[in-house]
Amino acid sequence: MKTNDICILLVDDEPDIIEIIRYNLAAEGYRVVTAENGKQALKVAKENHPHLIILDVMMPEMDGIETCIQMRKEPELTNSMITFLTARGEDYSQMAGFDAGADDYITKPIKPKVLISKVKALLRRFNGGEAGGKAEIITAGNLEINREEYKVVKGGEEVMLPRKEFELLFLLASQPGRVFQRDEILERVWGNEVVVGGRTIDVHIRKLREKLGGESIQTIKGVGYKFVE
Repeated sequence: MKTNDICILLVDDEPDIIEIIRYNLAAEGYRVVTAENGKQALKVAKENHPHLIILDVMMPEMDGIETCIQMRKEPELTNSMITFLTARGEDYSQMAGFDAGADDYITKPIKPKVLISKVKALLRRFNGGEAGGKAEIITAGNLEINREEYKVVKGGEEVMLPRKEFELLFLLASQPGRVFQRDEILERVWGNEVVVGGRTIDVHIRKLREKLGGESIQTIKGVGYKFVE
């Protein structure tokens, strides 16, 4: 995918931050759309179907966490990647962000070059999910996992998963019975370029269990996780 084909939605209630980040992203060739609050962001996202959404946490009218939750309910935004941009400490807001369906987390202030590197790393993951070719479909029990369409069907009903939850599930289900160590999961699902909190995997596993049932994904204490049919 060419850079000028990529749409990034930037959401922040501080005009100076919007302008600085917008300028740097546009200089790289990205098409940037902006919003000043959560309600406006939902409208702009539905109209533009952005590949990446950079979302501030602390905003008026609707905060970033609630905005993310609402975005993840929209079918047309299922494949949009969402990363939070905030000055808050990570203990509460980072975990709340992942619970809401975010893919990553950036703490501000951040230098423009570092931000661009983060954006490129996130978009590499997005492009990896759009690689052409034969559809990859895994069938396990009453689950059907279609990587090409980023769709999970359980017992005939579609289950909506954020991108990172989907990629984690696809990885585990690709080799049932195999124990994936935590470091390997971080490397293959999140990538070496992105630093995530130590509890990130645990949060995503918990969300998958809530949506799919707790028996398919098993914890191997002190090692990692495995998928069982």
